Amino acid sequence: MSRSEGFTDLVDRQLALKIVGGFAIALVVLALIAYGIGLEKIQRELADADPRWLAAGCLSTAVGLVAWAKAWQVVLGVVGYHVPFRKLVVTYYAATFANYVTPLGQAGGEPFIAYVLSRDTEASYEDSLASVVTADLLNLLPFFTFAALGTVILVLRTTLSSRVQGVAGVLAVFAVGAPVAAAVGWRSRRRVGRFALRVVAPVANRTRLVSIEGLRERLRELNAAFERIADDRGALAHALAYSYVGWLFFALPLYFAVLAVGESISLFLVFFIVPASTLAGLTPSPGGLAGVEAALAGLLGTLGGFSFATGLSIAIIYRLASYVFAVLAGGLAALYVISRS
Repeated sequence: MSRSEGFTDLVDRQLALKIVGGFAIALVVLALIAYGIGLEKIQRELADADPRWLAAGCLSTAVGLVAWAKAWQVVLGVVGYHVPFRKLVVTYYAATFANYVTPLGQAGGEPFIAYVLSRDTEASYEDSLASVVTADLLNLLPFFTFAALGTVILVLRTTLSSRVQGVAGVLAVFAVGAPVAAAVGWRSRRRVGRFALRVVAPVANRTRLVSIEGLRERLRELNAAFERIADDRGALAHALAYSYVGWLFFALPLYFAVLAVGESISLFLVFFIVPASTLAGLTPSPGGLAGVEAALAGLLGTLGGFSFATGLSIAIIYRLASYVFAVLAGGLAALYVISRS
C-alpha cells in the first residue's frame, strides 16, 4: 500500500474539509472571546508566562498518554494480542490525533480509533473495538474519582455558586449514569445486537455492501472479545491502575499552567476543574476547541478568583500543553504509522 492510499483510507477529503472548517470556526470563536475579555491583557499574560512550566505541562501530557497506552496494551493482551509497547505507544498517539482533530471525536471516536489500531497491529477490528471501549470505560472511573474528590473538597471549603452547583450536578449524574449505562448495556448486549440486526436488515436487503450474516458474525466476535476481557479481573485492575496514572498526568498541566502565569491553585481545585471543563469537549468542534477554553476561563474565574483575562490565559497555556501538544505529537505518530503500513 502506498502512503497516499493509506492517507486516503485514514482521512477522506470530505472529513478533511470538516476538520479544517471546524478548526477555523473554533479559532474565530476563541479569538472573539479573547477580544471580548481584553486581548491586550491576555497578550501580556502570555508574553510574561514562564515557558519552563509550559514544557513541564507538555511532558506531563506525554506521560499521561503513555500510561493510557499501557492500559490499552494490558487490555489487548487479554484478547490474545501482545503488541510491543514501543509500537503500541506510537499507534495510541496516532489514534489520539485522529480523535482530537475530528469534530465530536471526543464523544464517539472509538470505532475510528479501533480502525487505526486494527490497521497497525494484528488485532481484528472486533477485538480492537472491544479493547478500545473497555479502556475508555476504565478511564471513566478515575475521571469521576478525581471529579468527586475535587467536589467534596470544594463543598467542605467553600460555598458553591448556583452555576458551579449545576456543573457539579452534571458530573454527579455522569458519575452515576455512566456505570449504570455500562452495566445495563452489558446485561442487554444480546438484545442490543438483535436490535442492530433489525435496523440494518432493510439496508442489507437493498445492497450487497452489507449482509445480515456478516454483521451477525461480527457482533458474535465482538461479544466474545468483551467476555474474554470481562473474565480477567486481574488484568482489568492492572489496566485501571494505569488509567489513574494517566488521568493524574492529564490534570497536572492545568496546575503547571497556573504556575506559568505566576499564580497558585489548589490541586483539589484542579481535580474538579479539569473533569468539569472536559464536559465542554462534547461541543461540535475538534477537541472541544473554544468550548473547553471558555469553560476553563469561567471556572478559574469563579472558583480560583482569577480575572477572566488571567483565566483565559491559563486556559490557553493548558490547552497548548495538553491539546495542541497531543495533536502535534499525534500527527507525527500518524505520519509514521502511515509510512510503515
